[in-house]
Amino acid sequence: MKIGVLSLQGGVVEHINHIRELGCAAVEVKKLEDLKDINGLILPGGESTAIGKILRERNLLIPLREMILSGLPVWGTCAGMILLAKEIENDQHTYISVMDIKVRRNAYGRQIDSFETTENIEEVSSNPIPLVFIRAPYIISSGDNVKIIHKVNGNVVAARQNNILVTSFHPELTQNTEFHKYFLSMCII
Repeated sequence: MKIGVLSLQGGVVEHINHIRELGCAAVEVKKLEDLKDINGLILPGGESTAIGKILRERNLLIPLREMILSGLPVWGTCAGMILLAKEIENDQHTYISVMDIKVRRNAYGRQIDSFETTENIEEVSSNPIPLVFIRAPYIISSGDNVKIIHKVNGNVVAARQNNILVTSFHPELTQNTEFHKYFLSMCII
């Protein structure tokens, strides 16, 4: 199995390391040709506005949207969640716009307000999972076709819609690979 990791900014290496640790090939995606023959794609955290601008400049937005709508499994962490959302609070602009969610950017505040917690997420693992939130967004509304996977303090921080997975937090910044295993299970043909 070969998993692409969008490599324009953010936690790229950490995702690649986890994917390889689980015995799969991981490739950096920087241009359209890099999307060939991948079984899934991870959109890492970073700065969503900057990543969105680069996606536009490299003419990747429409091809990514089409591939995801055609069934390519995709997982957006933090900024990746924002890129996949059909609606962003207080912003007219969207990016890939494939998931029926509305997100709030920097919902937990500034960098100094970042935090970690450990939670049980039955959908993903029978063991507690460490969650790292860094200037994280969360989902403020979602369509009926979106399955809520987890909430922290009443806020939706993980959800799935068919082949699309999003998390507000950064599993790649922990030693735990449970979320990566969960995503890989979505990529099996």
